[in-house]
Amino acid sequence: MERRAFLQSAAITAAAVASTQTLSANAKTVTRPIARRTLGRTGEHLSIIGFGGIVVMNETTSEANNIVAEAVDRGINYFDVAPSYGDAQERLGPALAPYRKNCFLACKTEGRKKDDSRKQLEESLRLLKTDHVDLYQFHALTKMTELDTVLGPGGAMETMEAAKKEGKIRYIGFSVHSAETAVAAMDRYPFDTILFPLNWLLFTQAGFGPQILKKAQEKGMGILALKSMAKTVWPADMKQNHPEPKCWYQPAAFPDEASLGLRWTLGHPITAAIPPGDERYFRLAMDVAQSYRPLEPQEEQALLAGGHGVEPIFHLGNDV
Repeated sequence: MERRAFLQSAAITAAAVASTQTLSANAKTVTRPIARRTLGRTGEHLSIIGFGGIVVMNETTSEANNIVAEAVDRGINYFDVAPSYGDAQERLGPALAPYRKNCFLACKTEGRKKDDSRKQLEESLRLLKTDHVDLYQFHALTKMTELDTVLGPGGAMETMEAAKKEGKIRYIGFSVHSAETAVAAMDRYPFDTILFPLNWLLFTQAGFGPQILKKAQEKGMGILALKSMAKTVWPADMKQNHPEPKCWYQPAAFPDEASLGLRWTLGHPITAAIPPGDERYFRLAMDVAQSYRPLEPQEEQALLAGGHGVEPIFHLGNDV
């Protein structure tokens, strides 16, 4: 290991160890339920960590039931899933059913036109064993042309607004990986929520995030975060065969760097963060959330130093 990399890793580990020692001295802090924050102007209160549906993708029924039950028991009430997450809807629906009335369920559609988005909504409701979702989102709006389509005549927004009147959805939002499209969407429609990557490397090195966060705050929206525990792209020779099958990106080092990255994200004016779908990272996120406190200056310095020279998962001019 090069001396620079070694020193960066040591700094991160030292910061995380110091944080853990402080928390261990206060058992009440460690065992408290996961905190909740208000979701923008909706008035809903969500756990600061969300349960991403990918956690239960490709798991057995009993495994899905167990992890959902544990999450609820630890204070998580925010669940997010999408049709593109393999069999996640089929696994999450039955597992969440016993707790559904006390949970906030978010789903997504990749449909950009009225008919295909309606078809996806009805299928999601069936698989999720529910008569409504609390938040329905346009999934991964990337191009301005997609935004034009969903908001235009015959676009998927017609499905959203009709379904809201029918009581099948309560709030309307979108997820996004493009700063340009995100800002334009918030200016063109009074969305209730936005879900986007808020990550220390993207924010400080790629310039992605500040403009979205600022606009969402101005609009009074509910702000939900992705990729808090992400770090960099997989090397070319590992893109098709890497040790994290539920992460298309290379996550931050487990557990120290990942913990600091999540706390960095939670230190911003957001409602909640959704950790990676890998069960180890999700459990780590629950631990962090139960003992959450903002980063100390030295911890943030160590985290940012560990990212120097690292390639972010994407760049502002090449949003994905």
